[in-house]
Order: sequence, then structure tokens, then C-alpha cells
Amino acid sequence: MFRILIFLTLSFSQLSARTWTKGTTVNWVIKNPKAVAVFNQSTGEKIGDLSKGKLSKEVANFQLLNYALRDASGNDLETGSTKVEHYDYTPDSLPQEVPKGKVTQHSWNKSAIYPGTTRDYLVYVPAQYDASKPAALMVFQDGLRHAAPDGPLRATTVFDNLIAKGDMPVTIGVFINPGRLAKQEPGEKPRNRSVEYDSLGEAYARFLTEEILPEVKKSYNISEDPEMRSIAGGSSGGICAWTVCWEKPNSFRKALIWVGTFVDIRGGNAYPALVRKTDKKPIRAYLLAGENDLDNKFGNWPLANKQMASSLKFKDYDHHFEYGQCFHGSKAAGAQLPEMLRWLWRDWRK
Repeated sequence: MFRILIFLTLSFSQLSARTWTKGTTVNWVIKNPKAVAVFNQSTGEKIGDLSKGKLSKEVANFQLLNYALRDASGNDLETGSTKVEHYDYTPDSLPQEVPKGKVTQHSWNKSAIYPGTTRDYLVYVPAQYDASKPAALMVFQDGLRHAAPDGPLRATTVFDNLIAKGDMPVTIGVFINPGRLAKQEPGEKPRNRSVEYDSLGEAYARFLTEEILPEVKKSYNISEDPEMRSIAGGSSGGICAWTVCWEKPNSFRKALIWVGTFVDIRGGNAYPALVRKTDKKPIRAYLLAGENDLDNKFGNWPLANKQMASSLKFKDYDHHFEYGQCFHGSKAAGAQLPEMLRWLWRDWRK
């Protein structure tokens, strides 16, 4: 493994091109003086000529652009690829002149359900919170990045705006990260994520209801009404949101899911059949998926989400399926989060 990593590092260090995308404009900065043009490898068409080693080009949205840097004789010098996926945020995802909630950071390292793990989580408390009245609850998996004001989702900003408009209830947000193991390096991704998120069964639901929420409820008055409790996540965090509602519908009844991992990583591909064969449960679900999502050895994400939505329709679940052109990730969810939340909480006043 050590030798492989050295080889990859050396290989990438020899590349002369730096490429980035802003909006639907792809930018190249090239150090190789022999490179004179950039070509689309998929179509063979020239994207543009390099001027002093630079090129900025507006391209079609929603594509994986495979490109080649070529010399004057048409020889490929370097190749690469970049995703083009852009959405405009609506005002509800941008800071407005409304009361702002407060966010505090916490850690949890006392888990009996996932022993040996530690994790950070944020608690968002809206400005309108009144301790004498139970607040609604919304939990986000992979929470810290989804709460970030400058991240793709900007969930706390959206909460501020929608709560001020009355489009969602006064809601306490719990933005929780997956568990890290004791021997992990500081910058390494949490190793317990797949165990917690992709696994079927009640373990993660119990983790929330028996460990995290009792800790949060020491400080805040949270509704016990499952209709006032929702849970959200993307990818593996999305199937996790469904699993929590599926296993504990008396605790959570609203799931917000984008690019959900309903594939065979830890058995999630079984859900479409389970939904069809099991008595309907009191769950409301919003699913967002797209044709550019993943297709690998675990399954095809667009197909898996279509199958899940079809099963929900077959059993007459209260659900919405939004299918577009998104890639795997949270860009589409970030742009659509205000409308997703409006749909999820549409009758909260009743």
C-alpha cells in the first residue's frame, strides 16, 4: 500500500493542468508549454484554444466533462475530467433580515450502542424557541457540513428563514456526525459511518432515541409527538433517515432523503420489497434523486431510488419523488432544501 501511495503521489505531481468549475464555467490553467488546446474526449470536439496557458469556457450543465490537453500535432498530453453541476440558490437559502437561531457544538463519546466511537454534533435553537412549548425536531446525518452557512445545504440559514415565515414549525435541529474510532487520524473520514448509516435494523434509531436525544432534552423542550419529528440525510445518511422512521415510527415520522443509498452495501436494496410486503407505516418521505448518480458494484442509485419511490407509491405512502439530473452529493438538495422542507412540514399547523 505504501508503494502504491507513493506512485500515485508522484504521478499526480507530474500533471501540469489545474482545473476547476465555477457555475457552468470550466477553467484550465496549464503549465505545459506544448499544450495548445483542450478537447472534449467524449465528442472529439475542441472546447477551446489555450491563451498563455489559460482557458475559461462556458459548457452545458449536468455533465461529466472528460477532456484532453493536446499539442499542435493533436497528440494527447494530459487527460482529466470534471463534473459540471450548478444550481442557483433562492432567497430562502441566503441570509435575510429575520431572527437568527443559535448554534452550539457538543461531543459524544459515551455510546453503549456504538462503543469506542466519538462524534461531534451541533444543536440549532431558533430565536423563536419558547421553553414552555415543545419544539419540533429535525435530525441531520453528516450534520456539521449540512449546518455550515457556506456549505451546499445551508440548513440553519434555511431554518431561520422558513421558521420566520411560518413555513415550518419552531424546530430544534440536531446536526450529528457519524462515529469516529479511537485510532483514526484527525483528518480521516469517520470509519463507523457505513456501519451506522447503511445497516438495516434499529441500532441507529436506538442510538438517537436512547443516547443523543435524552442528552439534548436536558436543555430543551422537544415534542414527543412523532409527527413533529423529522430526520434527514443524503446518500448513506438518506437510507439511514428512512431506517430510523421505519424502525421507530412512534418516534420519527418524517424522512427527507436525497440520493439515497438504497443499494446493496449493507442490505439496503431490500427496502423496495420490504415496503411492498409490509403493512403501511405512518411515514412521510421526500426523495430526491437524479440520472447522473452513481452506478457501481453495489448497484445503480438512480434505479434504486426509482424502485423505492415505486414501492412507496404502490403502498400509498405520503411521499414525493423529485427526479432530475443531479450527481451524487448535496448540491441539488441544497438548492431545493427550502421547497423540500415546505413539503415535509406543509400541514404542521393542523
